[in-house]
Amino acid sequence: MFSSGQKIFAVIFAIVFAAAMVWTYRKDLKLHKVHYKKTYLVGLSVLAIIILFVLITFSMH
Repeated sequence: MFSSGQKIFAVIFAIVFAAAMVWTYRKDLKLHKVHYKKTYLVGLSVLAIIILFVLITFSMH
């Protein structure tokens, strides 16, 4: 299915990509704290809405 070279490339690419994402996030952490306050409320709201929809769906069947 995949050659060994393709598998090696995929692993190296995934590691480098993840490292770049972590490095970029760490670099912008101060800006995130200033501009994105209370974003956890958005996440909790989305989770609550999904749970509500699931409960409504199961209660109708």
